[in-house]
Amino acid sequence: MNGAAGVLEFNLLFFAVAIPATVFAGISKGGFGSGVAFASSSILALILTPTQALALMLPLLMLIDVATLRPYWRRWSWPDARVLILGGVPGVVLGIWLFQVTNDDVLRLLIGGISLAFVAWQVMQRQGWLPEAQGRLPASSGVLAGLVAGFTSFVSHAGGPPAAVYLLSQRLTKTQFQATTVLLFWVINIAKFIPYAWLGLFTLQTTLANLMLAPFALLGAWLGVKAHHLISDRLFFGVTYLLLTVTGCKLIWDAMT
Repeated sequence: MNGAAGVLEFNLLFFAVAIPATVFAGISKGGFGSGVAFASSSILALILTPTQALALMLPLLMLIDVATLRPYWRRWSWPDARVLILGGVPGVVLGIWLFQVTNDDVLRLLIGGISLAFVAWQVMQRQGWLPEAQGRLPASSGVLAGLVAGFTSFVSHAGGPPAAVYLLSQRLTKTQFQATTVLLFWVINIAKFIPYAWLGLFTLQTTLANLMLAPFALLGAWLGVKAHHLISDRLFFGVTYLLLTVTGCKLIWDAMT
């Protein structure tokens, strides 16, 4: 695949979408386990090409990672993080291969499909239509979950759900779960950076956008850490699922038409 195509225009529409999306990513990663931070990429892909959206978000996600490491430092479950990282790095390699053989419409389908699949998975879990894991999943399952997380993270920044499936089975505390996801995606996002640059996804325009949006990423991270104990998960995720449903349907429609 070629690098990010098209002109990124810094107009009112861009900032009206990009600023809330960036703050949302910070809140999600800072306080709610990173699982829905990829909604920001889905939202941006409505006004940018998928490659532009992914390239724009990665440095911002890395900045949020750094900002949220300190509040959760060493509060993670290292054994669980380790097995997910062992699978996550090879998953990134699979993502590199896909980027070289696909196009923007396939990426729209992937991002939209992952968005809708995530919402469907959450609804089925809440309705009791999916059986819960009995006992803790073995480390081999963690490596597999990490592989899927690394791949989906590379192609859509959506590595949170597969990692959450494994981590939730480990019966971690809310803060352990949050800290472990912060550590995991700090490592995976670092692993993604060089391949993104090699594939030509970063441009002068995405770099300028990153500089302008960086304060909003830090604001979101700060709000997320504060909201970790203040805002109900039900309210936050309810709004998120609505956003993902709308953006997922729109991206699939755009790809098909």
